Amino acid sequence: MLKQFGANVETLDDGLTIKVQPTKELRGQELVVPGDISSAAFFMVAAALTPNSKVKLVNVSLNPTRTGILRVLEKMNANMTIQARQSDGEPLGDIIVESSKLTAIKIGPKDVPALIDELPLVALLAAHADGISEIRGAAELRFKETDRIKTVCQELGKLGVNVKELQDGMVIEGQPQLRVTADISWDSHRDHRLGMLGAVAALRNPGQFRLKNSQVLGISYPSFLTDLASLIVG
Repeated sequence: MLKQFGANVETLDDGLTIKVQPTKELRGQELVVPGDISSAAFFMVAAALTPNSKVKLVNVSLNPTRTGILRVLEKMNANMTIQARQSDGEPLGDIIVESSKLTAIKIGPKDVPALIDELPLVALLAAHADGISEIRGAAELRFKETDRIKTVCQELGKLGVNVKELQDGMVIEGQPQLRVTADISWDSHRDHRLGMLGAVAALRNPGQFRLKNSQVLGISYPSFLTDLASLIVG
């Protein structure tokens, strides 16, 4: 964005150094602000997991430092298409995701930085994938709004998922046909991402699904439940 305004900013080849030189004047611009991929990720996962689904997300940020969830979906064999759009600023595009037969995945420390906020969603994908998935190198999750390693394992366990908590991640035994008909009380633990995760998890479970402390979703996405409901037919 700074370059678009005319700033003299250069990222050096090592990828770790930014060089800035003075510029006499910056020029006003007409900006297109792309959709937040962290919010879009919940709808991508919902479409991949829910039978007979297809969702198109328009003008989503494709900044390569934020697209870890797209690489995960590709590796898990998700039915996904990415259509890049012309942009003078941040890369953006449309993302189409359809119901998918997912395969297990291994996430390591190198994968985590571009994926840290979406790792609870990866755990849900893994719970419905064929095979055993592993997430490692994600100890940072213990210091989010909640201890997300502990709380994700705890809530997935209510769905009958065989998940093992590790100090820096988790191991998840996938069950492609996983469906829970019993009543479930999913606790957000006052963590907005865990609350949205529960709403997505409920789509695959025909029993009564109660989301505790749902008001916390307003922290980052006040209309999330309304938007999710607008995509549901029947």
